[in-house]
Amino acid sequence: MKHLSDSVKFLPALALATAFLVGAPSASAQAGARPAQPPAPPPAAIDTDLYRIGPGDTVRITVYQSPDLTLEARVTEAGVISYPLIGAIRLGGRTVSEAEAALAAALKKGDFIKNPQITVMVTQVRANQVNVLGQVGKPGRIPLDVAGMRLTDVLALAGGVAANAGSDTVVVTGLRNGQPFRSEVDLPRVFAPGGRDHDIVIQPGDAIWVDRYPVVYLYGEVQRPGQLRLERGMTVMQALASAGGLTQRGTQRGLRVSRRAANGQVQQLELTLDDALQTGDVVFVRESLF
Repeated sequence: MKHLSDSVKFLPALALATAFLVGAPSASAQAGARPAQPPAPPPAAIDTDLYRIGPGDTVRITVYQSPDLTLEARVTEAGVISYPLIGAIRLGGRTVSEAEAALAAALKKGDFIKNPQITVMVTQVRANQVNVLGQVGKPGRIPLDVAGMRLTDVLALAGGVAANAGSDTVVVTGLRNGQPFRSEVDLPRVFAPGGRDHDIVIQPGDAIWVDRYPVVYLYGEVQRPGQLRLERGMTVMQALASAGGLTQRGTQRGLRVSRRAANGQVQQLELTLDDALQTGDVVFVRESLF
């Protein structure tokens, strides 16, 4: 009887412990009830050691243990902002580190803060941009996040060269030393051995134009008359082959090509099959007399 009473006394405690173990949700179950959201990807950061703040940029300034001095301001066209206690201070043309040092020096000089610790963050990039136009994946204004960006870097940011673009030449215009600048860059040459020098450095305010692919026109006694993409160094023979060749009535003799000269006048030329074509050429294939 004594053993039985001891067992009876033990049962409530055992039941309570069992209920606790079975009923209490595990840590994994609790996590499963509220699935964790994946962290948002961080925004693309600029290289603070190389990027120089410019007009139109928006900067956020914070001072350690001085929340009243937190400010988000847009850099004016003159390259300055108005900051509490300091007034107008020039940030344009400075790197982020240089801007932090300039603000700290101004606060320290005025005895406002003994040892200011300042953080400057560029929240919006509006200066140091280039225009990329024409046959690219994402035409528009592209910020130069770092100094010394080259043409291929900017084209990559613009989504690359589109499939219907001319694969040879990209035109870059702008200013260099205050003088108008224009350069036609041969992209295949950039990727050839030793072509790094042809991948020019892009400057703020430049415009990059990627033209549509060049074409020639064939008509007369060809299988598929019409417009044809002109590949680099394409000859008359290659163009005729791309158009399906001649018809049964066509002849290779007396091929006539209409070509627009630099002065805008159209010239009539007779080319051989091995002669190279130029953009806009119109090739006429005559009918054989026999």
